[in-house]
Amino acid sequence: MSTPHAFASAGRVLTGVILVSAALGLSACKGGGDAQAKPADTAAAPVPVETVAVARRSVAASYVGTAALEVPRGADVVAKTSGIALEVLVEEGDAVRAGQPLVRLDPDRARLAVLQSRATMGKLENSYKRAQQLVGQQMISANDLDQIRFDLDTARAQHEMAQLELSYTTVTAPISGVISQRMIRTGNFVQINTPIFSIVDNARIEATLNVPERELRVLKRGQPVRLQVDALPGESFEGVVERVAPIVESRSGTFRVVTAFAGNAMLRAGMFGRIHIDYDQRADALVIPRSALLDEGDETAVYTVQGGKAVRVPVELGYIDGSLIEVRSGLEDGDPVVTAGKVALREGSTVQVIGEGPVAATPAADAQSEAK
Repeated sequence: MSTPHAFASAGRVLTGVILVSAALGLSACKGGGDAQAKPADTAAAPVPVETVAVARRSVAASYVGTAALEVPRGADVVAKTSGIALEVLVEEGDAVRAGQPLVRLDPDRARLAVLQSRATMGKLENSYKRAQQLVGQQMISANDLDQIRFDLDTARAQHEMAQLELSYTTVTAPISGVISQRMIRTGNFVQINTPIFSIVDNARIEATLNVPERELRVLKRGQPVRLQVDALPGESFEGVVERVAPIVESRSGTFRVVTAFAGNAMLRAGMFGRIHIDYDQRADALVIPRSALLDEGDETAVYTVQGGKAVRVPVELGYIDGSLIEVRSGLEDGDPVVTAGKVALREGSTVQVIGEGPVAATPAADAQSEAK
């Protein structure tokens, strides 16, 4: 016969069993939920990228170098006689013509020399005329006549020299151009053969490039040249390859290429310029942005997008034209190539092209949706 105490004990045991069973059931349910959620958690989020379609256009093969501009023709103006500068007629930046007066020196001393030589010459001319009459009368010898004629010729030469010295007191420009430097002021004493001005001829500007020897076979005289100057952003100047050195300097492995440009009021000697020499052109080439190239190892490749996945494609490159580069093989016209976001990509990565609709749900995500 059961006692109330026994029923109480049995009730406590039954309650414990029920609680344990409930706990195990909840644990099993929780474990099953985790098992279903696990595939969804492992689905990688798509990588956002930007793409550009492969296109056809003309590309030019060019060599790009930098050099300082210089004027091939210039001259230092020197004084051919000494004297005090009474008047300086030009300043730096003034345009001058060949033969134009630049400085007037004190002419007094040279003018007196001209007067003195003229008087001496006049006296000898009269003496020579009288001697010609006297030699006919045999009153003087032929040798005396020759001596007087020699003295007259010498006096004439000295007179011409004095006139020339007088002309030197006006210093003139030897060439046409622009005064680039003035080294004299009014009142200065000018020494003979001392430079007092520098003149540059801006009618022609040159720039000399030191080009690597690998470009020797493609750069030729007469090829078109484009010049861009750092001091004049947005401006472009057309020129031509004027000379190509026939030898390569062994020490530097370069050869000299001289480019020439027509004079321009904006261009100045000493400016730093970037020079483009176009030596070939293809009218219908496949091109991509240089930003699409992958920087990894010796093989050149890009990422393209196929079915929402990143696909690595090796490519063969051709000419480089500014920010574009020619593709010889590996891509077709219209293929999308990744230009931004490629650092985070791997072969087969799911991508989301910015500007397009969202990527379709993955199978794992679909299964999770159905489970819910």
